[in-house]
Amino acid sequence: MAAIHSTAVIDPKAELDSSVEVGPYTIIGPHVRIGAGTKVGPHVVIDGHTTIGSDNHLFQFSSIGAQPQDKKWAGEATRLEIGDRNTIREFCTFNTGTVQGGGVTRLGDDNWISAYVHLAHDCLVGNNTIFSNNAQLAGHVEIGDWVIMSGFANVHQFCKIGAHAFVGMSTSLTQDVPPFVLLNGNPAQAHGVNIEGLKRRGFTREQINGVRTAYKLIYRSGLTLEESKAALFEEEAASSPEVAQHIRAMREFLGVASRGIVR
Repeated sequence: MAAIHSTAVIDPKAELDSSVEVGPYTIIGPHVRIGAGTKVGPHVVIDGHTTIGSDNHLFQFSSIGAQPQDKKWAGEATRLEIGDRNTIREFCTFNTGTVQGGGVTRLGDDNWISAYVHLAHDCLVGNNTIFSNNAQLAGHVEIGDWVIMSGFANVHQFCKIGAHAFVGMSTSLTQDVPPFVLLNGNPAQAHGVNIEGLKRRGFTREQINGVRTAYKLIYRSGLTLEESKAALFEEEAASSPEVAQHIRAMREFLGVASRGIVR
């Protein structure tokens, strides 16, 4: 049987695996599904059409799956999806999606989400990210795998942040961020490649040098964005497969960046 505290209020229609733990005074709504091994602390509210995977740990006082903070929302059955093995600390607020934005807010696997983090409607967050305290995402933001969001960083709606990027403390971000880039400031400015993060994740010296070359073609060569994409294509073709895949990731990101890239 699930370890459910006697003061928790769980709708009979909610679907909880038998191994789920629920703390005191937590409230779980009728359209919620929670997978095996997940622990929900005290005073948590989980509502909406929310699916939470296995082996997550939700700490106290969070609001998970509440309706989107969007005036266009008209009661549609939009969703929040949370994957596996995530840590979600105190006072977090995750909203469901909107029909205009695809209908789903999604958090992937193995993410570390610190206190007071906000994931607005239709945000798509990948795997293995770290969000420090008070990092905030507006609606429709996309965050790639292994991104680190430092404390008090905030992201404008519809921005994209590529994999392995590092967003510094108190950064105010209104444009897209290519993969591997380290940035901070208000407004945000690029300050090179997230070399330390790449080393920790097992990137070889050759791969890191390839990423640095790609960064220089985008940020230090004086080329236009279109010229940078052409130069990246040539660099990719001349590189080993292990390096080319990362140059390709940067080139392809430039093709989907819709708000312009941070400079």
